[in-house]
Amino acid sequence: MRKKKGATHLRRAMLKYLVTALSVCFVLTGCGGSGGSSGENGAKDTKGTDSTNQQTDTAKKNTDTGKGSGEKVTLELWGWGGKFQTDYTKIVISEFEKEHPNIKVKYIIDQGGTDKLTTLIAGGTPPDVAVLDRFMVGQWAAKGSLESLQPFVDAGDEVRADDYYPGVWAEANYKNQLYAMPFTTDNRALYYNKTLMKEAGLDPEKPPVTIAELDAMAEKMFKKTSNGSGYEQVGFIPWANQTYLYTQSWNFGGEWTNGEELTPNHPQIVKALEWMVSYAKKYDMSKINKFNDVMGKTGINSFWTGKVGFVVDGNWVLNDLTSNAKVKPTFEWGVAPMPSAEGYPQTTWAGGHSWVMPKGAKHPQEAWELLKFIGGYKGTLLWAKRADAGNDITTMPKVNEEIKITENPKLKVFVDLMPVAHYRPVTPVGQKLWDETFRVQDLALNGKGEPKKLLDEVKKNVDNELKKLESK
Repeated sequence: MRKKKGATHLRRAMLKYLVTALSVCFVLTGCGGSGGSSGENGAKDTKGTDSTNQQTDTAKKNTDTGKGSGEKVTLELWGWGGKFQTDYTKIVISEFEKEHPNIKVKYIIDQGGTDKLTTLIAGGTPPDVAVLDRFMVGQWAAKGSLESLQPFVDAGDEVRADDYYPGVWAEANYKNQLYAMPFTTDNRALYYNKTLMKEAGLDPEKPPVTIAELDAMAEKMFKKTSNGSGYEQVGFIPWANQTYLYTQSWNFGGEWTNGEELTPNHPQIVKALEWMVSYAKKYDMSKINKFNDVMGKTGINSFWTGKVGFVVDGNWVLNDLTSNAKVKPTFEWGVAPMPSAEGYPQTTWAGGHSWVMPKGAKHPQEAWELLKFIGGYKGTLLWAKRADAGNDITTMPKVNEEIKITENPKLKVFVDLMPVAHYRPVTPVGQKLWDETFRVQDLALNGKGEPKKLLDEVKKNVDNELKKLESK
């Protein structure tokens, strides 16, 4: 799963967000007490099982040692391969093993993605720890594929909600239970071409703050090809790069949940989609598609071609300047928070990955020792300080401050938005909702349905999916 009317406006937005978060407490975010044991909907998990109680007892028995059972144990960690495996093992896992001489970590390269991991869990042979997109945590927890980490959190005080950004922590919780340790995060902001702004007669030091300002500025930057069949330059495309319905919904003040109910047809989400469609109609979807095809053939992010006035993208795009030899901008550019609809604060949305304990993990206490190391302060700091960390943002404000990433003014824009970052709904039908939003976005942009009716359809479909899951 962002941006501004000046510092004062942003501070007010942040205060508003934090007050709202506290008022709804366990409704949407995981902002509990020191254990931070909440998730979406605020519904308490009343299914307490004997196995969970036993896990709580085990956690309490081993809290004092902080080293697990003390027996020699080999943990299996399921993670990404390639350079990540090499670097992560050397930088983070090796340090964990030094601190826990009774625990050896066997690294297993992710082969087959979540499908393979699901099969291992179903077969009773899962790894002890695995990497998982944080947005999927709620769905996996709901279907019983993950071990709750709450018993371990309740048995000690090393893991606290306020050590993490609110949205990041909330996304790792489901129904008052922590199911994942946050690992990576990112968010979105507006990249703007100062050179094109100057050519259009605009002040390059004043990027748009509202949607209305964005529309007006972007209009001045569209230039058709000589034969009029397409565009050689565009101002803005509200479905390009990281600009899609989820992104724009929050810019318009949309809400995807209301208590326990999913609300993809929220009035402001409808307005966001209607606004996106207005671009498809005004600038001709076929012409924009031709432009996108040309950009795709360049092999680089369209913004770096110098042919795009404004684009919404993530902090990782800053890495193109050092890691991609093709990217050598010949124009002036900047980064700012995304424009929002009039009357709504500028914001962003964050995504990222997490570390989880799959259901049936053979060594739960030792797995927890690994989880709280790699997802906690020590592991996060070790990984953040690696030589090629680039423009990564960590999930922990304290680490970001310690490594001084805000000294990079462009990256600072993203970091400053993390406290108010939104996150995708923590729900058993998270993937279904995600897929549905893209389905209807495509239909709406291509004139195959009205936004309101399409989003009403999404609402019906996700509600039906929830009913099916609840009936099992």
